[in-house]
Amino acid sequence: MKEFPDSPLTGQSTRVWPPISVIMPVLNEERHLREAVRQVLAQRYDGPIEVVLAIGPSQDRTQEVADALAAEDPRVTVVPNPTGRTPNALNAAIGASRNGIIARVDGHAMLPEDYLRVAVETLESTGADNVGGIMAAEGVTPFEQAVARAMTSKIGVGNARFHTGGQAGPADTVYLGVFRREALERVGGYDEHFQRAQDWEMNHRIRETGGLVWFQPRMRVSYRPRPNVRALAKQYFHYGRWRRVVARTHEGTINLRYLAPPLAVAAMLLGVLISPFYWPGLLIPGAYLAAILAGSLATGRGLPTAALARLPLVYATMHLSWGWGFLTSPPGLSKAPRPAHTTPSTPTPPA
Repeated sequence: MKEFPDSPLTGQSTRVWPPISVIMPVLNEERHLREAVRQVLAQRYDGPIEVVLAIGPSQDRTQEVADALAAEDPRVTVVPNPTGRTPNALNAAIGASRNGIIARVDGHAMLPEDYLRVAVETLESTGADNVGGIMAAEGVTPFEQAVARAMTSKIGVGNARFHTGGQAGPADTVYLGVFRREALERVGGYDEHFQRAQDWEMNHRIRETGGLVWFQPRMRVSYRPRPNVRALAKQYFHYGRWRRVVARTHEGTINLRYLAPPLAVAAMLLGVLISPFYWPGLLIPGAYLAAILAGSLATGRGLPTAALARLPLVYATMHLSWGWGFLTSPPGLSKAPRPAHTTPSTPTPPA
């Protein structure tokens, strides 16, 4: 940010805040899109803001809402995303954007009013290539409240700070992200092979090429969890499946935290399979169940009774779905592995 000498009238310096491009991948967001865009344009930020909406083939009136927003405000641009896939949408929006700072926002995200201001201040003070904050899960129904608690506890998601919070500092990945354009160009944007885990994968490449990813807990974005067991299981199954694809592509990026769910699933399956011949095998799933019940009591304090009663089911759904997705991830989904700690020789500019 440029800073000018003190004003003779106020005695204060005047900052020129850099322009920001906000990119939004949008699919079936008729209900939330107008409010999401309104929150972006109403940010307490003194620099110019543009919003680029990449619209997938939605089954509701999302396209009409997006076109109306663009007609009402010249700061809003609409680009097509025929594939409907998130990384393709993000690259299309990056390609249509104009500014040196690019903020990813989801079509149903609820941003605090100082989100962009804090992001720019953090980029400036840290020299980071990407800054982001907390995915603050907030539920309304008892099931959503249980998921929200699980998604902010170490039992549910490990020690990932963008879920559980913590001190500001370097991180492997962050939620959403506010980027320097040159960093996105350096790594070639989002890898469109990755239907899920594309954020983690690109942040890995940013760090691999010498960049810094910074966690800023003041950037807290409200997130509505999945509303039922089926939707939650599907979400975490695909998280596990694609995290293994990332591990195959980038050697050395897996650790015990990621291996815990698949190891637990494998151990319980083994215990059940051997139990007809060796009954103590049932002690393995029994021990898991006991641990989940105890963990739910420890982390569920303050929850309404209906939400607390659902918490063990939520933990089990998250763990087992993630683990099963990881174990069954087809080798055919994988790309050729990249050697660790190398820089791609010729980055491809974002599409």
